[in-house]
Amino acid sequence: MSDEPSDTMRERINESQTKLWILLRADRERLASIVLGGIFVSFIAVGILDPTPLRAAITSKDPIETLFEEYVAAIITGVTLVLTLNQLILSQELGAVGDQRERMVGAMDFREDVEDTIDAPITPPEPSAFLRAIIDATQARANDLSEAVSESRDEQLRDHTDAYIESLTQNATEVSNQLEDAQFGTFTVLFAALDYNYSWKIYEARRLKNEHADGLTDEADEAFDRLIEVLKFFGPAREHFKTLYFQWELADLSRTLLYVAVPAVVVTSIMVLFVGNPGTITGTTAGVDNLLWVTSAAATIALSPFILLLSYILRIVTVAKRTLSIGPFILRETDRSESIDWDEE
Repeated sequence: MSDEPSDTMRERINESQTKLWILLRADRERLASIVLGGIFVSFIAVGILDPTPLRAAITSKDPIETLFEEYVAAIITGVTLVLTLNQLILSQELGAVGDQRERMVGAMDFREDVEDTIDAPITPPEPSAFLRAIIDATQARANDLSEAVSESRDEQLRDHTDAYIESLTQNATEVSNQLEDAQFGTFTVLFAALDYNYSWKIYEARRLKNEHADGLTDEADEAFDRLIEVLKFFGPAREHFKTLYFQWELADLSRTLLYVAVPAVVVTSIMVLFVGNPGTITGTTAGVDNLLWVTSAAATIALSPFILLLSYILRIVTVAKRTLSIGPFILRETDRSESIDWDEE
């Protein structure tokens, strides 16, 4: 049996838990809040360490007015462009009744095909339960395959198949447990689906069948085909739910961005109109000039729409990169001499 690549996303991308948390697992609003907190602290730290205090700089030039004028224009332009882009993406949900009926027919046909393949009277309507049904069916087909090859005289076939089935069963059980009670709209469903390494499992099953074709009985040959048939349904199902999740995320982003952009525009406008004079804000707090506190807070608020957008897009593009291929194609770097060589040295 070839050395199978790691099943989980964490192991396949070979990144630290912290980076994985930032890219995928962290709540997007929480991540944006942490980044904005770091920006605010940085502004204060630089303002304290700067040999030329902000109040002195205002008397010789107008850095606050210049900065926040640019912020106002950037916020309005950026939010408008993002909302326009999101509307173009979400416009796929709009269409004539014929188009909507075609989508409905396609969805129903797919569900019926899955039901016929996994021998289920009806598949669950929830995305997490639907994916679990397919995964559980792969386990059942893997057990059938194990029984079909158990009496084979080809010892190498039995060993390779047992190792393959053990790997598949372990991965399927872990992902099925992750999907249990997972609610669509959260990233949990998609993250669990990314942990099911179905593409490699299709490749391995096809290679096993090809390498040992001469030693396969008709029952074993059919068992391989039935397992591969179920595995092939997981890819389209995952891609469909990924698309729906992206639309869900973009809708959330549009709404949240509007909530954040309005206060950001108001604050930046106030800074332009009323805080150009050094005498507008006086006094100190905790030994730090209040003008620095106010300016740093206002600048952080002004950056909040951009940071929020960045946090959402970061996860979307990460998932998109990890799922560019559908089916038995491995785009990430692999050592083929170690990964797929079955010959003993």
